[in-house]
Amino acid sequence: MARTGRPPKAKIELTGDERTELERLGRRARTNRYAALRAKIILASASGLTNLAVAAKLRCSESTVRKWRNRFIEQRVAGLYDEPRPGAPRKISDDAVEDIVVKTLETKPKGRTHWSTRKMAQKAGVSHSTVGRIWRTFGLQPHIVKTFKVSDDPLFIEKVRDIVGLYLNPPDHAMVFSFDEKPQIQALERAQPILPMDLGQPERQTHNYVRHGTLDLFAALNVATGEVIGSVKKQHRSKDLVAFFRQLDKEVDGNLEVHVIMDNLSAHKGPDVKRWLVRHPRFVIHFTPTYSSWLNLVERFFGLLTEHALRRGSHTSIPSLRNAIYEYIEAHNEEGKPFKWIKTADQILESVKRFGQRTIQLHGEQE
Repeated sequence: MARTGRPPKAKIELTGDERTELERLGRRARTNRYAALRAKIILASASGLTNLAVAAKLRCSESTVRKWRNRFIEQRVAGLYDEPRPGAPRKISDDAVEDIVVKTLETKPKGRTHWSTRKMAQKAGVSHSTVGRIWRTFGLQPHIVKTFKVSDDPLFIEKVRDIVGLYLNPPDHAMVFSFDEKPQIQALERAQPILPMDLGQPERQTHNYVRHGTLDLFAALNVATGEVIGSVKKQHRSKDLVAFFRQLDKEVDGNLEVHVIMDNLSAHKGPDVKRWLVRHPRFVIHFTPTYSSWLNLVERFFGLLTEHALRRGSHTSIPSLRNAIYEYIEAHNEEGKPFKWIKTADQILESVKRFGQRTIQLHGEQE
């Protein structure tokens, strides 16, 4: 009986030059990730792995492996590059583009922390607008730096699952609050009167200001409704937290449990707080992992408070600042829209895992 089904895969055999070129492409994961992936697919396939095994190893689909395997068999290494797009002929070669991208990622100009388009243009012998187009094409932004901090909490996984579980599947007969303090909110008065917005002219204010003191805001965000219970205090000590918990205790139905998500500030674990929690067993505390304020939903409220009510404000006194804060909380509660948590704990942990693996890989390449 004649055999039916898909024909057997053609075996890939590489010449010495082809292997050298593929290995070179595979090392350029930062400069041309797509060509690097295709080169790694061919190298893995040439070692005898099945399409499924290659896909699992390189974290891509089996159809992607099949596509580039067939393209290589038909066109060899040239088939791994993107086909030219329609338009005016290019004035800069692929090698020159790659050289600019590699220099941007792997070097720095003398005495400077990062490249500018003009410095790179001088180095590469092209116009700064050409450098700008290349950077935009490859998503390179040397002028931007972002901060991060990976949690070193030994119970990171357990705490992530606990808190995300409260967001996505809160317990019955309970209220869940995301709590934190916003400390040292300054009452700043602009040195000169603010000039209001006019036709063709934005609002203008002086860059300098007069300080009139600071306040601390205690806020508990109801995860289910989005409403905020807030209290402004002069400091954020343990006894101030106990006073806020008393306020929360009065405002929540006595028949409900109260689950409070908060960070690891020392004032949150003081003796006064512990004694009060022992006497009020319906309060259950859930601590976020260290360096993981992004897990606390109330931080989003603080961001909106700063953006909408504080950053552009001019407050002549502490009472003026206090009134502005309470007025914003009241306006926020009238809208009554909760913040929606989307990612599951597994998705978060997988993202953190990928970030860690990428960091290790980058440091390994630099060594």
